[in-house]
Amino acid sequence: MANPKRRFSKSRTRMRRSIVWRLEKPATSSCPRCKSPREPHRICRTCGYYNGRQVIAVGS
Repeated sequence: MANPKRRFSKSRTRMRRSIVWRLEKPATSSCPRCKSPREPHRICRTCGYYNGRQVIAVGS
């Protein structure tokens, strides 16, 4: 039985795969202590606090 040479065109296949490489800007929230932007669920790089306590000592 005969089969089609290509089921989908190269253009259609490449368009579907191109969404993998689409980059999104990371989400940010403000630190409740110093109000600087930081990623959610991460230690603040400015003050070193997370969840109300100091996790790392940040140099002055």
